Amino acid sequence: MEQLCVVALSCLLAIILLYGLIELHYFLRMCLCVLLARFVKRRCHILESTTVNGVCLSNDVDTLLYHMNNARYFRELDFARVDFYERTKLYSTITRLGGSVFQGAATIRYRRFIRPFHRFKIISRIIYWDEQSLFMEHRFVRPSDKFIHCIVICRQRVIDVSMDAIMAELLPNTSTTPLQASRHTLSSTASLHPAMVAMGTATSVPATTLEAASQAENGHVAATTTLSTGTTTTGTGAGTTGTTALAKLKPPLPPELCKWIEYNDMSSKNLRSGC
Repeated sequence: MEQLCVVALSCLLAIILLYGLIELHYFLRMCLCVLLARFVKRRCHILESTTVNGVCLSNDVDTLLYHMNNARYFRELDFARVDFYERTKLYSTITRLGGSVFQGAATIRYRRFIRPFHRFKIISRIIYWDEQSLFMEHRFVRPSDKFIHCIVICRQRVIDVSMDAIMAELLPNTSTTPLQASRHTLSSTASLHPAMVAMGTATSVPATTLEAASQAENGHVAATTTLSTGTTTTGTGAGTTGTTALAKLKPPLPPELCKWIEYNDMSSKNLRSGC
């Protein structure tokens, strides 16, 4: 009996020590998130939105015990990104091409706090990419009425491989609703010229819009919307017969993202100059 008590006490102390040295539940949840995304949840097109569910627990609240701590929002994004990477095969494609990815910058806008023990959803999607970076938008949404608690924009830097090469690998590998994918790529916080792309029909974007979204590398935008071989109509809205494959669809640069890229570029220059 004494030996059993010693073993039980030793196990309890070991668990307390593990929680003291590392956040054990974080790594356990991360493993669970990877397993669910890889083996349970359905695969997603790279331009689709993915959703991860969460709840504000007692270890997530602020010192006033009134709402979710501001820093926890970024922590929750780890699970949302892993879910997105696995379900879209983005991470496996990056590593297969010999590259790696890390977070380069992030900005968040809080609208309303999340109360303790309240549920939320994180909706993640790609809003733009350039030669070296991938830009993602994450929304914390209340499930009951779809209220958006906050919006986060993250810049994922890719090294040793071109982001265009990665997207060229991923974009042709879908036969799912291209219209839905293109609709989700537009920024919802900006007023942009509608660029509707459907099966067999594409509406051209004015040259001024494309010029405004030309060049994006380290703060300069380089983007055009490239479509697969097929018939394109301008302004008439007439459809074409036959089937056309959507080989590559690059969303236009949202104006607010352009400003943020410029700010990050200025900040990087200041840091390099020793300011």
